[in-house]
Amino acid sequence: MANQNTIQATGRKDEGKGASRRLRRAGQVPAVVYGGKSAPVNIQLDHEKTWVASQNEWFYSSILGLDIDGKVENVLLRDLQRHPCKQLIMHIDFQRVDANEQLRTSVPLRFVNGETSPAGKTAGVVIMHELTQVEVSCLPKDLPGNIEVDLADLKPGDTIHLSQLKLPQGVELPQLKLGPDHDVAVVAARMARVEAEETTDEAAEGATDAAAAAPAAGEGEAEGEAKGE
Repeated sequence: MANQNTIQATGRKDEGKGASRRLRRAGQVPAVVYGGKSAPVNIQLDHEKTWVASQNEWFYSSILGLDIDGKVENVLLRDLQRHPCKQLIMHIDFQRVDANEQLRTSVPLRFVNGETSPAGKTAGVVIMHELTQVEVSCLPKDLPGNIEVDLADLKPGDTIHLSQLKLPQGVELPQLKLGPDHDVAVVAARMARVEAEETTDEAAEGATDAAAAAPAAGEGEAEGEAKGE
């Protein structure tokens, strides 16, 4: 939790859609803080500052210091609602974090050395990022900002699975406890040319089959006409 980012907020008592609309017109974002042993608290944040913060990865994946009227609480972003058309944050949910309790949250993956890997240097190979984030379980102090995936040794045809990720100390992947079937691919180096050729071959076979069927249909029509005469 080093270099923790702090978000400024103030408490609010007004509730309901009307109150939220008034806050947005005044350049504020309605929000709520819940969880832990305290009751939920309605708060408001400055929209411009919150929008700037929301452009950073840490806003979504790290523990934030939420300063509410001078009292700081450790929280995680749990939900952020945006306007469908405008650059406008409609509402935010924060969850309190207990330093002594395990938490589960999603952490982004950071892929490195892909271009210099054997797969990256091979013509016709595409490095596919099957996942861009993973859910982790850990104590708040162990929560990483991201998990690095080193592709330096990735070769054409290789696949990297969840179980092959190098996790920081104290961090686990809950999905792996569900069984081997949940050890999904994170990265795959595929031959793009082969896939394209297979698609072309399948299309050609389909065209050949259609062409072969066409004369048969024509013959049937001719026979029908002959019988009709």
